[in-house]
Parts: sequence; structure tokens; C-alpha cells
Amino acid sequence: MVKHTPMMEQYLKIKAQYKDAFLFFRLGDFYEMFFEDAVTAARELEITLTKRDSGQKEPIPMCGVPYHSAENYIRTLIEKGYKVAICEQVEDPKAAKGVVKREVIQLITPGTVMERSMLDDGENNYIASLSHFEDGSYVIAYNDLSTGENRLALIQQGWEAVIHELYNQPVKEVVISPELPEERQDVLREKVNPTLSYQKEADLKGEHRPLCRHLNDNRLIEGFSRLINYIQDTQKRSLDHLQEAEVIELQNSLSLDMYSKRNLELTETIMKKGKQGSLLWVLDQTVTAMGSRMLKKWVERPLLDKASIERRQEVVEGFYRNFMERDSLRDILKSVYDLERLAGRVAFGNVNAKDLVQVRRSLQKIPTLKECLLQFEQKEVRELAENLTFPDNLVVLLENSLVEDPPVSIKEGSLIKDGYNPQLDTYRDASKNGKKWIAELEQREKQETNIRSLKIGYNRVFGYYIEVTKANLHLLPEGRYERKQTLANAERYITPELKEKEQLILEAEEKSVDLEYQLFAEIREEMKNHIPVLQSLAETVSAIDVLQSFATVSEENNYIRPEFSDHKLSIKQGRHPVVEQVMKDGSFVPNDVFLNNERNILLITGPNMSGKSTYMRQLALTAIMGQIGCFVPCEQAELFIFDQIFTRIGAADDLVSGQSTFMVEMLEANHAIANATDKSLILLDEIGRGTSTYDGMALAQAIVEYIHDHIGAKTLFSTHYHELTSLAESLDKLKNIHVRAEEFEGNVVFLHQIQDGAADESYGIHVAKLADLPENLIKRASDILEQLETNWDGKETARPEAEPETESGQLSFFAHAEPSNPPVKAKQGQSEQKIVEELKNLELFDMTPMDAMNQLYQLHKKAKNQQD
Repeated sequence: MVKHTPMMEQYLKIKAQYKDAFLFFRLGDFYEMFFEDAVTAARELEITLTKRDSGQKEPIPMCGVPYHSAENYIRTLIEKGYKVAICEQVEDPKAAKGVVKREVIQLITPGTVMERSMLDDGENNYIASLSHFEDGSYVIAYNDLSTGENRLALIQQGWEAVIHELYNQPVKEVVISPELPEERQDVLREKVNPTLSYQKEADLKGEHRPLCRHLNDNRLIEGFSRLINYIQDTQKRSLDHLQEAEVIELQNSLSLDMYSKRNLELTETIMKKGKQGSLLWVLDQTVTAMGSRMLKKWVERPLLDKASIERRQEVVEGFYRNFMERDSLRDILKSVYDLERLAGRVAFGNVNAKDLVQVRRSLQKIPTLKECLLQFEQKEVRELAENLTFPDNLVVLLENSLVEDPPVSIKEGSLIKDGYNPQLDTYRDASKNGKKWIAELEQREKQETNIRSLKIGYNRVFGYYIEVTKANLHLLPEGRYERKQTLANAERYITPELKEKEQLILEAEEKSVDLEYQLFAEIREEMKNHIPVLQSLAETVSAIDVLQSFATVSEENNYIRPEFSDHKLSIKQGRHPVVEQVMKDGSFVPNDVFLNNERNILLITGPNMSGKSTYMRQLALTAIMGQIGCFVPCEQAELFIFDQIFTRIGAADDLVSGQSTFMVEMLEANHAIANATDKSLILLDEIGRGTSTYDGMALAQAIVEYIHDHIGAKTLFSTHYHELTSLAESLDKLKNIHVRAEEFEGNVVFLHQIQDGAADESYGIHVAKLADLPENLIKRASDILEQLETNWDGKETARPEAEPETESGQLSFFAHAEPSNPPVKAKQGQSEQKIVEELKNLELFDMTPMDAMNQLYQLHKKAKNQQD
């Protein structure tokens, strides 16, 4: 059996309890790590890996980080998805018998960070738990430890709905049962990419039961218990700021699956995974951190209730109409700090005096904010003022107690105002007068000894001292000074009188610092009683900030207030809110959209790059903007309130799951068809292009017919299968529209205008030309297309002679082809038609030059084989 030192035995015993975390083991001024922790940490943190002799044959791998700068290293590990267990000494080393006792005082995980430097001001930091029940239902519980928010969702639509719900939230960590099947854990890792943690079933602890007292579903209570118990077990401290669990009524908000949130780029872009270029980027004119977080939540969960939407619209209109008052409102809000997270820090115990001063300054702005809101004419705006609770007692406490600019440390004094505490004033007076006495003593000693350079100083080792240069030592009276320290050019002395005064001064300063910390702790405890008021105030201020942001954006970008209809959707001169911001030159071309219960499918044809996808996306984004209460980018709008939005826009392989572009396309299409209702919006772009021409066309037509006959959802369906335009003759609720493009001097000109009717061609070769494919390739493709179109009736298609080698030494395309005998016409017609279809449906703009060469070669080979 391997025998370790007592300290290492202690380390291994504690580490065994935290196998999935780095153990930051406190040794003096460092947090040390050993064994595999050290090897991995050294690599991830890019620090030196050393070794420690532990009496074994092989030294133990070891690395460490300084205690005073550990936060930066912890942040790096947390951002990479790791957990960190902080193990501290919990007894005085001087009183310890043997190894100093150590315990883990906190487990820091991606979902439970509280340090400001580890949090994004504009985004909630959610940890979630997932619980599964025998009836097939799931409960997802969300918590943002930094704000105290608790929310619960009951999912009864199966596992796929669970993944969509988790994907749509910024979840950093998911707590699950160890019994959740491994394959489902793998799906969570692949689709949601959280840190996974484990918590068995447990009853909710007594102090937290009030948080779910209004819940009457045992599944919700059990799901909530798993999450709260995990947080309590890992944080090991007060959680007084946790709010009552709010049940998310999923049926009360517009549902956006993971595909739609990604494809529509609501909160981040597909390519860069950043906020810039998303709908959130356009709408965010908030001026507080908590307002920015609330805006993101609203975008992710648009409303379904018309009355609730219109209440928001009334406030936005009030802010919109009164520019001067809104500008004043924004200035006031800029002075309000993040009350939501400050309240969390108070409860958590990591708040400092600067934080409390921020609370004080924020609260001092509330009466001014209230007065500003009352200046608006809109009744709904004035009602917001009534929800601004002003905690007078707390403000008075903070005004009377804390200095204006306190230090960051709460254990070194200078926090509390004079006059707040009589005993503190006494200590400060003793310290102040003592220092005055020291200054007077220095002047007296200079006069009595006639040493002008004599000075009285202080350091922590020797206390107060009298310093005399060696050149003046002969002037000192004998027997009066006691030598304390010798320097190179001076001697330091003390006197009995100086030591006596020193004791009084230092005692007063020490007691003063201790008392200040005690008073600060009392203020912090008193603030905990006001946390619910602060949280309520933060919620109201956040809503005000979001609504003024809507008004500001609407005025700057010329948005209008939409109306809502139960049976139709009508948008005149609609614009894409993001694209028009990117195209600041004003060149964006607006378009109309009209759908109703009698004409609910628009079949869109037109060339690539003409704007079909933009047109589809702008409809969805306009609908979302309307349903969160914002004004919308158009000249006039009557919107339909959608219950769900489904999108299939763009092509992408799911490499992790081994699924091709076409499989992903079919899965997303199936998700829409299986879940859509007649109140949904479906956007399908180029369905069927990932397979053969006839397969793709057949699937596309069947999907359109199914939506038309069985679902009745309002649908935009774009396609290059021009044959589908004939569906307008058999499907009475379908209408053909196209994006206008024209050919000019051999080039295609995109007009980006939506017009009635079907497009006459796809201009694929013209788009390929814009992509700078080789000129001889473009010419050859044009020749093939012309011949195929000319000989559509099955007549002989002329073929080029083999071309000579080019100057560069490379053979031109198909130079190896040999002339063949004339084809047998009876066998040619059907096969040639297939070749024509394949050529017509080539997506040249999506190909690389090499892909295009290969495709053309294959078509040429097929044509040659038919003639042979």
C-alpha cells in the first residue's frame, strides 16, 4: 500500500469528494494542485508543472497559483467548462495539532459563478436541472445565482422538446440524475454543450421550502428541489436572495425551436457566434445591465396575449412621442447600477462597501426617475411610476453610514462616516489626537536637541521610532534614548513616553478597524431584509429600460406601431431590421407581404442572391418584434399573432451526429410539419435540393400539399423547382410570387423586388459568373444549357470536338471525350430529360470551381453514355 505524508493524505481524502473538479488546496500564499489536476491545470492555464517529493519512488506532479491572483486562473478554468473546489485552512495553524484542518468552502462551477469578472453584464448566467418522470414528462428548473431568479418549465412533448427548450436559454450547466441514460447525456453535450453535474433525488431543505409554496404539482417541486439542493451543497452559504420559483407557461409565449433561433439569428449570428449582426444587436438601446438582460429574455420568449402586447406598445408609444422626456429618462437610467446582481452579492456575502455605495446612488435616483415618468401623458407610462418602491429606511441607513469613496477592502477601515457610531468616533479621536501628539513631539525633540533632520517615523515591525543621522548622534543627551535599530546612515531610537503613546494610538487604530468591519457586517445584514424590495425595483427599472429602448430604436430607424388581426397578415414596404442596418447607404429594397386564411402559402421563385431568404427572414423577425411589443420596420403593418415559428433556411451538415445536409433538412422539415398549427408561421427555403431532382421535387410538392391540406399554417416556401408553380392551379390557398431579376448585357441584375407570378428562369449560370468561375467553364455551361433547352424534345444534341491542350499545359474540360455514334432517339428522350433536370437544378453559386467542374463532367459523361 502506498504511504503518503499526512498533508498529502488529507489532500487525497478531500479530493475523493470532488473528483470532477480541480481542488485548489491552500498552502500558505498559494493554491496547490497535485497529480492529474496538476497536469491538466498546467496545460489549461499555461503555468509551470513541477514535482513534489512525497517519499515515493516517483515525485508527485504539482503546480500552483498565487492566492492573491487566483480569481483570474479560476475564471479561465470556468470559461473552459471546468469546476473548481476552493479548499481553505479552517483553523489557526498556531493552535493546530498535526496537519492544519482544511475544508472545501465553495465549489465554483460554470453555472454558479458570482464574481463580477466572470459574468457577462448583458446575459443571465443560468444553471438548470433536468428531472424525468414515469409519465414521460420532464421538468427543467432554471436558476441565475447572480440575480436569485428561479423559473420552472414542465415539458410534456417529449425529449426533443427538452433539447429545444434548453438550447434556447444561455445554460452553462445542467444538473441531472446519475440515472439519466448515457445516450441522452451525450445528446445534451452535443446539442446544448453545458457542463453536466449530478444530484440524486432529495427533499427540499426547510429554509427553502417557501420558495415553492405556491407550486401544486409534485413534479415541479421535485425538479426545483434537485437544483436548489445542488446549489446549496456547492455554495455552502446563505442564499437569502433566491426568489420564489416562477412557472414558465410555455403556452403563453411564441415557441421558437432551436433551428429557428439559430436560422433567424435572434441573439447571435450563425458564423461568428456574436451579438453583432443579430436582432438583439439592433434592438438593444438599453442603458442598464439588467435592462439588457431582460431584453434578451423578451426576444427569446415573445408574447401571445394581445392585451399584454398592446400594454407594452402603449408605453413605447408614450416614450416615442416625447423625445425630450425620453432623453432625460435615459440619462437618469444611466446612473442606476445593476441592482439585481448587487442584491445577490449582498446575500452571498461577497459584497464590498463600493457595491453598497452603488446601491445607495441607484436608490437616490429613484425619486427623480419617478418624477420623470409622471411627466409623460400616456397613462401606462405613469402607471410604471407607481411600481417604483422607494425604500426610505435603507437609503437613510446607507447615506448616514458609508463614506462617498470607500476602499475595495472591507477589513482595513475608512468605510464608515464620522458621526455614525460614537465608539468609532472615540477611537478615531484617540488615533487622531495621538498622531497630533506625535507631530508635536517631533517638533519638541528637534528644538531640544537642535537636530533639524530628526524625525519620528513608523513601520509595522518596530512601531514608532525617532531617527537621527549618524552625523548628529553626538547631540543626543545621554540616557534619554534607547537604541532600537541601526541603519547605514542613521540610528533609530525609542523613549518610554513614545512607546506609551504608541500603544494608545495603535490600540485605537486596531479597534477602529475591527469596529468598522463589524458595523459594515451589520449594515450588510440589515440590507438582506430589503432584498425583495431591491429585486422588485430592479424588475420595474429593467422593464422601463427595455421599453424606452424600443422607442429609441423605433424613432432612429423609422419603425411604426403595428396592429394585430385574427385572420390576416399585411405588411407594406417591409424591411429586414438587421440587413438595413448593415446596408447603411439606404439601398435596401422594401417589399410587401400579404397572407390571410384564404391565401396562406406564398411559393417564391427567383435566382440565388436575389433576396428570397432575406424576404422570408424579415417576415419572421417583424412578427417577433411585434410580439415583444416593439414597433416594426415598414410603412404599415397588420400582424397575425403566431404561436410558433418554424424555419428551414440555409444548408448545413450536422457533422457531430453524422447527418448530411439533406438529413438535417428533412429533420427540420419534419419538426415543423409535426408541430405546426394553423396559427404557426413556416419558412422553408429550397426544400429537396439535397437529393436527386425528381426525389427533391416530389418531396417539395408533397410538403407544400400537406401544409395546405392538413395544417393551414401561414407559409413561405422558396424553390428553384419551377414546375411547382403549377400548384397554384390545384391549391386554392397558394399564390406564386417571385423576386424580380433582369438580364443586361449578359449579366444578371438583381432588383430585389417581390412581384406576383412565377419567375421565368433561375439565372444560375449568371450567378456562377458573378462568383468568378473560370470563363471557359461558364461558356461551356451556357452551351450545354442552350443545347439542352433546344433539344428538350429528344432531338440530337451537338457535342464539341476535343480541344487541344492549352498554353498552360492543362487540357480543357472534357478534352478526352471521343465522338460517338448518333444516339438512338427512341432510348434518348427520358434519359436526356433527366440530364436537363439535373443541369437546371445545379446550385452553381454554392459550388467551388472544382465542384462545378466535376458536376459538368458527370453530366457530359451521362450524355456521352446515352449516345453510345
